[in-house]
Amino acid sequence: MGNLIESLSEHVRLIGELDGVLGLAYEPAVSLLFLALAAGNKILLCGNGGSLAQASHFAAELTVRFSTDRRALAAIALNDPQALTACANDYRYDQVFARQIEALGTRGDVLVGISTSGKSANVNEAIRKARHQGMATLGLSGALGLLARPEVDIVVPSTSTARVQEAHALIIHLLCEGIEDRLPKGDDPRFKC
Repeated sequence: MGNLIESLSEHVRLIGELDGVLGLAYEPAVSLLFLALAAGNKILLCGNGGSLAQASHFAAELTVRFSTDRRALAAIALNDPQALTACANDYRYDQVFARQIEALGTRGDVLVGISTSGKSANVNEAIRKARHQGMATLGLSGALGLLARPEVDIVVPSTSTARVQEAHALIIHLLCEGIEDRLPKGDDPRFKC
């Protein structure tokens, strides 16, 4: 029972610290995402393991719905197994997301890179490639931040993979909420997506 209480206490403490983290990064992150979508651009998302699952979850919340019935928003998780394994085999694993960004990313799109450690070579390479292609970059990371330094990096102050992933799940929902709050109600011709 001790580990359960410890884990729950650590979770509650970390979630309580997020208001300080989000106080600096939340509005810039929501603006980055919303403005890209409003201009008819798309959100590309990547990560490894649980972070890739969260990238897929984030993309689904945008393309389908989060809490309101509204237009589908353009978001793609870079999780195609054929593309990932072909690139890892033919090039290097650190290029699996950068290669897809080269094919799918355009100026004005946003890359969301998710890494609990901030050290994932393929996520950092994706951020560099996205910047090179004129894309905006947003990171969700753990205590060290992403090494490639995205424009906005929401840095969860923990080195525990489990706690960082739990915080990322909440942050993803808060970002979706922020985007939906900014969407015009009804069919607004100024909103392209």
